[in-house]
Amino acid sequence: MSPYIIAPSILAADFARLGEDTARAIDAGADMVHFDVMDHHYVPNLSFGSMVCKALRDYGITVPIDTHLMTTPVDDLICNFAKAGSTYISFHPEATHHPDRSIQLIRDCGCKPGIVLNPATPIDWLSYIIDKVDMILVMSVNPGFGGQSLIPSTYDKIREIRQIIDKSGQQIRLEVDGGITEHNIGSLAEAGADTFVSGSAIFNSDDYSATIKKMRQELADIK
Repeated sequence: MSPYIIAPSILAADFARLGEDTARAIDAGADMVHFDVMDHHYVPNLSFGSMVCKALRDYGITVPIDTHLMTTPVDDLICNFAKAGSTYISFHPEATHHPDRSIQLIRDCGCKPGIVLNPATPIDWLSYIIDKVDMILVMSVNPGFGGQSLIPSTYDKIREIRQIIDKSGQQIRLEVDGGITEHNIGSLAEAGADTFVSGSAIFNSDDYSATIKKMRQELADIK
């Protein structure tokens, strides 16, 4: 994979043609599929289950699938999504009684574990798990709804976490999700993010390829 990853969130895709629309985004230059799992408990909305993840694999989607569990409990779903074809599985530490155990379960199921920090979630969680995760996902909006605007304090949070990752010496992706467009992706990369979830900006555009190309151009300008 390239140093920067663009991961369209299929929460914004055409559900009636999900396989086809997902494939279009990949053909347009996306690196990874972001798969938002909502349970109507941890967040207000209800989205996809593991059968939909498997259906995308069966359709022919071969790029990594980045599964974001906005659910409680967490552990019951981890192995289901691993079997369905997930590559990364990330969860919110507040949503499980034992985050360390959930991280290990993800790895035992053959996937790469990630931790998700909501806008108001402190980064102190990372002190005890930084050596155990492959991804840190920073929510730049409150989880549960697509189409929100990015919360400005996200930039400072990303800068702090980038310093923590660099100091750790671990190979950890720093992902950001919420309100990402071709207009702010460059500044998020400058702050330290390397993986970008974008739903509405890609799937609501008239030309997926042109939108992703603009994002790549902004990332190419980062020194």
